[in-house]
Amino acid sequence: MTYNLANILTLSRIAAIPLLIGLLYINGTGGAWAAWAVFTAAGVTDWLDGYIARTRAEESDLGRFLDPIADKLLVAAILMVLVAQRRIEGWSVAGALIILCREILVSGLREYLAGLRVGLPVSRLAKWKTAIQMVAIGTLIVGDAGPSWLPTRLLGELGLAAAAALTLVTGYDYLRAGLRHMDRPTKRKLKSPKPKPVRSTG
Repeated sequence: MTYNLANILTLSRIAAIPLLIGLLYINGTGGAWAAWAVFTAAGVTDWLDGYIARTRAEESDLGRFLDPIADKLLVAAILMVLVAQRRIEGWSVAGALIILCREILVSGLREYLAGLRVGLPVSRLAKWKTAIQMVAIGTLIVGDAGPSWLPTRLLGELGLAAAAALTLVTGYDYLRAGLRHMDRPTKRKLKSPKPKPVRSTG
């Protein structure tokens, strides 16, 4: 396996998940801000590993396999804990469910299309969705530990709703793109060119 800097950063994102979950269960302001700091650092590695892989020609099969898995594990784990702790509740739970279901859908599509040697490029809108989603989750992690003059929890809920709305749009776009390939004859699918390696951020 290829353990270059980009892949090490990706692996660090996965390794940070148990630490992050543990910090979320520490009561008080200190635990919330510590969890936010770890989550923010993990979010930075999400951008940084892809940048390093492209600029230093360190793209690898291991990186392409781990990068989307690391993102989805991080987001799914945090959303589940925040719901369990009632930091996400009410209508906001629907937003979390939409995000989780979309991640499963896109993962399934990518796995299916990979067998046909067809890539599923990340759209610009999907990148915006990811950015808003990460900011919203980070804000919800801070929650009531934020400054008294700032409605931190409400801002996080609004951000999660915006991310969920973009999730529906981008999920539909990905599904429509995938269905076009499913409608083609099998022989034509097998002759499709090998897709250009792309690290997923959407």
